[in-house]
Amino acid sequence: MKAIHQYHVVPRLPEALVRLKTLAYNFYFSWHPPVTRLFQRMNPQLWDECGRNPVLMLGRLSQERLEELAADSGFVSEVERLGAEIEAYVLKVNVTEHLGPLTPPGTQIAYFSAEFGLDECLPIYSGGLGILSGDHLKSASDLALPLCGVGLMYRKGYFHQYLNADGWQQESTPVNDFLTMPVEPVRDQDGRPFTIHLDLAGEDVAVIVWRVKVGRIDSYLLCTNLAENSPSVRDTTDQLYGGDREMRLRQEIVLGVGGVRVLEALGLNPTVIHLNEGHSAFSILERINVYKNRYDLSFDAAREVVTASTVFTTHTPVPAGNDVFEPGLFLKYFEPYAAQMGISPKVLLGYGRINPRDDQEPFGMTTLALRLTAKANGVSRLHGRVSRRMWQNIWPRHPVEDIPISSITNGVHIASWISPEMHTVFERYLGPGWMEDPDNVRVWEGIDSIPDAEMWRTHELRRERLVAKARVHLRQQLQARGAPEAEVRAATEVLNPDCLTIGFARRFATYKRAVLLLRDVERLKRLITNPKSPVQFIFAGKAHPQDHEGKEFIKRIVHLVREEPFRRRVVFLEDYDFGLARHLLAGCDVWLNNPRRPLEACGTSGMKALANGVLNLSVLDGWWDEAYHPDLGWAIGHGEEYDDPELQDHIECQDLYNHLEQDVVPLFYDRNHDGVPRRWLAKVRQSMRRLCPQFNAHRMVEQYAREFYFPCSQRFLELTANDMAGARDLAAWRSKIMVHWNEVKILGVEAERVEEKMVGEEVDVHATVILGALEPGDVSVDLYFGLMSTDGQFLERETRLMAVESVQDGAYVFAAKLPIDRVGRFGFTVRIMPGHERLMNPHNTNLLIWASGEAP
Repeated sequence: MKAIHQYHVVPRLPEALVRLKTLAYNFYFSWHPPVTRLFQRMNPQLWDECGRNPVLMLGRLSQERLEELAADSGFVSEVERLGAEIEAYVLKVNVTEHLGPLTPPGTQIAYFSAEFGLDECLPIYSGGLGILSGDHLKSASDLALPLCGVGLMYRKGYFHQYLNADGWQQESTPVNDFLTMPVEPVRDQDGRPFTIHLDLAGEDVAVIVWRVKVGRIDSYLLCTNLAENSPSVRDTTDQLYGGDREMRLRQEIVLGVGGVRVLEALGLNPTVIHLNEGHSAFSILERINVYKNRYDLSFDAAREVVTASTVFTTHTPVPAGNDVFEPGLFLKYFEPYAAQMGISPKVLLGYGRINPRDDQEPFGMTTLALRLTAKANGVSRLHGRVSRRMWQNIWPRHPVEDIPISSITNGVHIASWISPEMHTVFERYLGPGWMEDPDNVRVWEGIDSIPDAEMWRTHELRRERLVAKARVHLRQQLQARGAPEAEVRAATEVLNPDCLTIGFARRFATYKRAVLLLRDVERLKRLITNPKSPVQFIFAGKAHPQDHEGKEFIKRIVHLVREEPFRRRVVFLEDYDFGLARHLLAGCDVWLNNPRRPLEACGTSGMKALANGVLNLSVLDGWWDEAYHPDLGWAIGHGEEYDDPELQDHIECQDLYNHLEQDVVPLFYDRNHDGVPRRWLAKVRQSMRRLCPQFNAHRMVEQYAREFYFPCSQRFLELTANDMAGARDLAAWRSKIMVHWNEVKILGVEAERVEEKMVGEEVDVHATVILGALEPGDVSVDLYFGLMSTDGQFLERETRLMAVESVQDGAYVFAAKLPIDRVGRFGFTVRIMPGHERLMNPHNTNLLIWASGEAP
């Protein structure tokens, strides 16, 4: 039986507590412990039962309890203080003096992501990509950056994990009740839900919008779950990464096309759009369509505006992880769209193909993003190199080092991931303002002032809490599985709060090699049973529902932990999420990461552990490849990459055990007379002092702002000024370049022929160039030079712009001085590319001439 009408009952907050609503509906609470403690104080048990969800808890508190709290002058005073604090925080602008003045006036950034991980009470994320997106918004808020988020509001979110009696992963998908979460519907002037409309393969689809407040930042989440939509499209935003390829295509249309329309309808006109992974790349097409039709621009002129103001971050180091759609499926949704844009379907398909002339090639979202963005990056230095190799064929005449994909290494929002105990320590020794400037090296020098005894007591307390949490968690999962009572009772005795604790918690993707330790069970047995210096391991993580090999990894670990002597020293905790991660990251002593290099794009969990004083033991992949130093942690291997996975696993398993037996365990148990491991703590201090200022989200967001957002915003403002005059001019210039490029030739290059030069000297280089109908200002003639290998290949390269020195018989002579500033084997050549003061990414013209006729 269904009700004929539904309504939502909300708590009647006493006047003295009305600011609780402001605190509950802003994720500011997720990184400000005093706000969390305030809600916890209202009813500690209910707070835990509600999964740290302040809105749900307010709805479940009795009216009597609310009245009691309103009569508590101390509680009311704290509500007023924290309410005033968040109001002052939201109103404060340009927090960082070194960033604020650089912001071009009128800048507005829109950050698109398919998932946002802000806290466990909003489960619309699956893993690292979503957590990164959440951290990005939080740091953008702390930095008062003019940014908003755009994503999808999933009715079911990601799955819960539980194991059957055999240890095989099962999935359940809970339904999100948005009315009990810290989100609110956006409403129009009449108070009705704010709605936009999309055409999905000829069907009109209504989309509503939810607002999530993240400090100063508003994030807009789109949802198609409306009764007025047909069941087939109503389910588009049903589940994160759910459904078949057509469902994924519809999701990405709603995110990209719908996201742009929402911003338009709300009166927000971004000067920069940041695509966090390729899922939202259709926003590029919608913005081109908007500018073309609104300002009566040609497709080419509209494309110039949009490309100049779009940045793209790729996260996936394997081709299979990038979304592609078969041409027929793509055209089902986009053939009429191509007509609106004024281009043929084949041309539109070409933007998503590595080879635009291959009619059989699928349409790729990453390819679309790379072709039509001004700036693109990987998420670590190593991942940047991997990405340049992966996507080199989009720019076939460019050497791999010149592929226009840079790197900005990820960071974590430290205040969101440190334990309450560590937060208190930081307040005391780093200063109360440490959260506002966590990328300041001077701030982290305060780590040295923390007494060893206090640092160690703090960590031991957190390890004790982790062990207690693990026991409760394990007991609950065994009871849910119907395990024998003896096994359930034994769960209360697993792990030792005084034992060296190593954590491995992440997605159980096979390349992360969760079972690497299990390759040598005898050495593992010796480690955990050593009576003087025992070791224990905690595993957690989910396998993708279709990843059966990942599920086999989980099953192998679960079977192992049921055997003696592993039962008490190795555990697997089900349903790894935000909350469980906090306990593991704070309570472990060592964070283990052993992916198959170079398949880990970044791996931010180790950064979160770092901020909690946990040491990293990791393969030199992702962020650890650039962060590692022997004083700061341990490296598995030396950065080798193997053709034989079996050989790699064998070698790196042995190296992992060697580190544990010879380095990690002895250092941890090396105690002074008062039981404090001073040499261990010295390593902890060094790792925090040297790495925390670099590997945090404030540094990451500031780097995006300086290198991507601000230059692109400035270029957008220039192109759109004076009724889009700059865009029209740039499009006309590009057309001229495309028509006349075949007239450009390098007739010759002259330089002093000396086989040996001294450091500090220079070499004059001249290039004679024919430009045909083009002018010197239409091209960039570059001296291209660098360190060479013995077989004549560039190992490094630099460029120096060459200037016109003279004109001879219709040919231009360009000149530059080649600097000789290092010892070694060096070489040079000359390169010509299109050049225009308003052109952000000349590589995307795919026009290039080398002096030799070939790429070096």
